[in-house]
Amino acid sequence: MESSKQEVVFELPMTLHVHKDGHVERLIPTVFIPPSTDPITGVSSKDTVVVPQSNITARLFLPKITDPKEKLAVLVYFHGGAFVINTPFITPFHKFVTILVSEANVVAVSVDYRKAPEHPIPAAYEDSMAALKWVASHSSGDGPEPWLNNHADFQQVFLGGDSSGANIAHNLAMTAGNPETGLSIGLLGIALVHPYFWGSVPVGSEADYPDDKSIINRDYVDRVWPFICPSNPDNDDPRVNPVAEGAPSLGGLGCQRVLVCVAEHDLMKDRGWLYYEALSRSGWKGVVEIFETQGEHHGFHCSDLEHEKSKQLTQRLAAFYKTY
Repeated sequence: MESSKQEVVFELPMTLHVHKDGHVERLIPTVFIPPSTDPITGVSSKDTVVVPQSNITARLFLPKITDPKEKLAVLVYFHGGAFVINTPFITPFHKFVTILVSEANVVAVSVDYRKAPEHPIPAAYEDSMAALKWVASHSSGDGPEPWLNNHADFQQVFLGGDSSGANIAHNLAMTAGNPETGLSIGLLGIALVHPYFWGSVPVGSEADYPDDKSIINRDYVDRVWPFICPSNPDNDDPRVNPVAEGAPSLGGLGCQRVLVCVAEHDLMKDRGWLYYEALSRSGWKGVVEIFETQGEHHGFHCSDLEHEKSKQLTQRLAAFYKTY
């Protein structure tokens, strides 16, 4: 007879199984890549503990320094993975942030927030805000991390992320718009790549999107939020549906500039467009832009960083971070 560990009681196809005994099996192989100095770009990386109490860690990236006195913009980056998989320390995200840091000439902090279901929402948001406050603790030049003390310009702080990481970046920017947050720095901008936004009622092409055997289909996305947020398993929770009825106004977004990146064949593309349109008419005083990659799917850039369209997306992000 099969053990309870072998009996699957919940699954996200090709991503995760939860067994009857509570064991969580992540199905995507992860290979840790150590921090280093990249021989091609000259970007250096190292790992640090951000919040010792909960062991929240991050990987820091520093571009090749030509002028030790020059201050560089800061990018706090949040990786994707449906809030349940991935870390900054695996090959796709390490290499992507390395290339982005080289292209944009920024200091980056790539955050390893805790994952559901062991740590359900709001853990990822709490960890990410704690990391952002840790970054901000260096603004007077006497924080624990020399790279930030010596090279960071805290007038130019950006948040970025892909998929669930883009969701985190949006939600942190909403929190940063509240003066009671206690964040000691302002955010210049956020860049959201293929953001994980959803809702109970289909919008745009979602109603016609085929529920085929691809990973990102309607059934898959419908199941994510209720799984990662059992305390409020509603796909119209404003944290996942920022344009839901009764959601806080996007006019309170706490940054000056926003870039939304979508992909033509991504099921969640129309959510990105809807966010862009809603933000444009919300009364928010900043500047929002949108960039669509034709012929590509959700998260395509992480699977092939050498692809020409991946390079174009990286260059568009770098331009956003370099235009102050």
